[in-house]
Amino acid sequence: MKEESKELEEKAKLQQQVIMLENIAKQHLSKEAIERYGRMKLAHTATAIQAIAIIAQAAQMGQLNETLNDNEFKELLKKIQEGKQEFKFKK
Repeated sequence: MKEESKELEEKAKLQQQVIMLENIAKQHLSKEAIERYGRMKLAHTATAIQAIAIIAQAAQMGQLNETLNDNEFKELLKKIQEGKQEFKFKK
């Protein structure tokens, strides 16, 4: 029982952190980019959260002066996905 409650607590903390990141990042995304994030979050949760974390971090560091449009958000997603493809195992 204690392990289950700890797991639930950890999941709740993670959800709160994601919500905080989303709130920060969404201030720097266009309406279309926010819609794309919503779809990405359903289909590719890890990639979407990674993108939102990058945006939130850049915003907090003062590196984002403008709102990211949908095309810029797509480019960020592509770069994240390309990074994953670089990890290939040799037989």
